[in-house]
Order: sequence, then structure tokens, then C-alpha cells
Amino acid sequence: MNSAFKKFLSPEFIPPRQRTDPVKFTIERKDMIQRRKVLNIPEFYVGSILSVTMSDPHAAGNANRFVGICIQRSGKGLGATFTLRNIVDGQGVEICYELYSPRMRLVEVLKLEKRLDENLLYLRDALPEYSTFDFDMKPVHLMPTEDVPLNKLKVRMKPRPWSKRWERPKFNIQGIRFDLYLTPEQREHAQKWAEPWREYDMLKEYDTSALEEKIHKELHS
Repeated sequence: MNSAFKKFLSPEFIPPRQRTDPVKFTIERKDMIQRRKVLNIPEFYVGSILSVTMSDPHAAGNANRFVGICIQRSGKGLGATFTLRNIVDGQGVEICYELYSPRMRLVEVLKLEKRLDENLLYLRDALPEYSTFDFDMKPVHLMPTEDVPLNKLKVRMKPRPWSKRWERPKFNIQGIRFDLYLTPEQREHAQKWAEPWREYDMLKEYDTSALEEKIHKELHS
């Protein structure tokens, strides 16, 4: 837990509001809890650095280990996934893992932290140094009562064009030094793609407190 007085609940436990089959999700949740009794799935966020070991009959020792920064978490229920990125031999390598895969052997958090953005897919267009991590990296330990650190790093990008127009408001990116690559006129032009109604979209978020309490009781029963 990130604090002795705070709770952490993996996001895949909360179904999206538009989900139409609560019975299916309830059954999935029971399977997820049973899986967690076999495999320790630690608290982590987009921006945390992880080590993942998977069963692999084609690898030495029948296991494959990868270290990288978590650039995305997606999916709900048993379909939850997370993606790690690292630079290996000068090439960007990304692996998307199924969080509840039976092939998963070990998930270890080497550095627990959050970033300014909900996903870091823009690291594909950033300088390699922001995606390079030593496979022999030692874990950075936090005290149980410490809050999860927020890394406010703003990255430098490769020359444009980028894979996406990250400057557009729909991405709401905070972690890029846009001032180094865009003129004030270009940044103002990007604002025409703004979607001001998004903050009033009631389907994006809803009160899940009662469901979270129920899930916490199931997890610790």
C-alpha cells in the first residue's frame, strides 16, 4: 500500500460504466482473486519500472525475464494488460503482458512511482535515454508509510514528425517539453482541436466507492 491509511485497488477490478454483464464481471473477479492468491501482483502505476518473469519453453531455464518502464495499463477484468518498454541493443522493445496470464511467474517493482500522464506511449518518440533501464537494476525500496513518488520529469523528443500529434489537447500530455519543438503559433493552432465538453462527460467517471469496499473485503477474506 502507498500509505498505512490509504487503499490501493488495481484498476482492472473496476468495470467500465457501460459494462452490460455484471454477472460475468463478478465471476471474472473471483478468478482474479484466486490468481492473486497464487501470484503476488504488486502495486504499480504507469511510470513504474518493473521486472517480469514469464514461463518460456524456448528460453534457457524455461523462463524469460524483461525489465522496463510501464508505459500503459489497459483492459478490465481478466483481460487486463500492461506494457513495458526498454531500449535493448539500440532498439526500442515493448512487451504487452496479460496481467493474469498463467504463464506469469514473477512481477517485481524495481522503482515505484507515478508520472504526470496516464500513459507514456509518447516515449516511442522521445530520446532513447528516457526508455533505457539496466536489466541488473536493484530495487528502490520505499517505507510502508511513504506516499508513491510523483516523477514530474518532462522529456525531450526526437525531431518531428512524431507518431502522433501529442501536442493536441485530446492527449492532454504534461510530460513533454513542447516549448522546445513548437512555436507559440503552432501551440495555439493545436488548441483548435480542443474538446472542452470532455470534462463534463459523466460516462468517463462514476462513483465506485461501494464497489471498491466490496472488492477489498473479497481480496482480504
